[in-house]
Amino acid sequence: MRALIAFDKFKDSLTAREACDLTARALRTRHPDWSLDLCPLADGGEGFAEILTLSAGGKMVRHRVDGPRGTPLEAAFGLADLAAIPAAARQLLQIENRESKIENPSVAVIEMAAASGLALLPTDARDPWQASTVGTGQLIRAAAEAGAIGVLLGVGGSATNDLGFGALSALGLDFLAADRQAVRPPIPAHWDRITQITGAAPHSLPPIRIACDVTNPLLGSQGAAAIYGPQKGLRPEDRKRIEHESARLALMLCNHCHQPDSLMDLPGAGAAGGLPFGLMAATGARLLPGFDLVSTWLDLEAKIAAADVIITGEGRFDQSSLSGKGPGAVAARGRALGKPVHVFAGAVTVTAPAPDGLTLHPITPPHTPLPEALRQAAANLGVAVSKI
Repeated sequence: MRALIAFDKFKDSLTAREACDLTARALRTRHPDWSLDLCPLADGGEGFAEILTLSAGGKMVRHRVDGPRGTPLEAAFGLADLAAIPAAARQLLQIENRESKIENPSVAVIEMAAASGLALLPTDARDPWQASTVGTGQLIRAAAEAGAIGVLLGVGGSATNDLGFGALSALGLDFLAADRQAVRPPIPAHWDRITQITGAAPHSLPPIRIACDVTNPLLGSQGAAAIYGPQKGLRPEDRKRIEHESARLALMLCNHCHQPDSLMDLPGAGAAGGLPFGLMAATGARLLPGFDLVSTWLDLEAKIAAADVIITGEGRFDQSSLSGKGPGAVAARGRALGKPVHVFAGAVTVTAPAPDGLTLHPITPPHTPLPEALRQAAANLGVAVSKI
């Protein structure tokens, strides 16, 4: 029996790799004759850089950056040889070796969650008025200095709503007050002081590709502040003010970078507090379908086809998961090929009956308080898997 183990993370509890490893240990105890293929999944947030980099035989590089509230921290980005990335993923990336003198060109893989992530802040410090993407820009700059010919950026799990201004300030743009003094950091709490944008990203900056499955525009009822602001600490009474300032400064950035203001309406521009918008306007970054890229990079289709049984899961599996990305997409593809699929999740809230061939396993005992469920996730997952 060949089993594919392809978990996404259990948020605030287990990384995707930890969930895969725990499941493998439980299966080996009960089914020592099974062949196990471990494939941690990544959605652009925590684990994105390490999972993709290591799957291509690359290395992680640590760099000191400013965290989302300015406190220095150690973050890591990956460097993977371009030739080691599967051909289908290279085709999606569309990154070429412009300098033929580079014998083994590499692509940097960065997750903004490592430098500007919500999980880096305690609950009482989560405030999008004060949070900055400076650290993400510092990682992009470090990747360029390391010789990467391209940057792949995952934008899940952000703490910010700064339109990427922090990252752009780390890449060469200045945000000036009326007295011509630079506003640093250019966080939303300081936006009312900004009257002009100067400077530009360096011409030597490698092309940036942003893995993103979010389709939100920058502004409006489906925009960055309206949809994601509350989970980052934005108060309802502040939404109108941050929306107004976002519109004013987004237009200022478009004018400075000679970009059409329609860029604000592009699906995905409002992901990660507008970081894709800022990078597209100032650096020419491009958006890529995140799960499609991860799937081809990890050769997921071939792994699903080779498996006799598929085991997947994440922290919460709900009705939208059945038509979504990550474990839901793995389950759908497995069922289409007639494979039995088991989904393990901390919480299963699917209302309709599970499709044939799909077995759902909620691992948390009923009535367990959330903090306890998070602490016990590893043990609960092991117990649930051992019952297969």
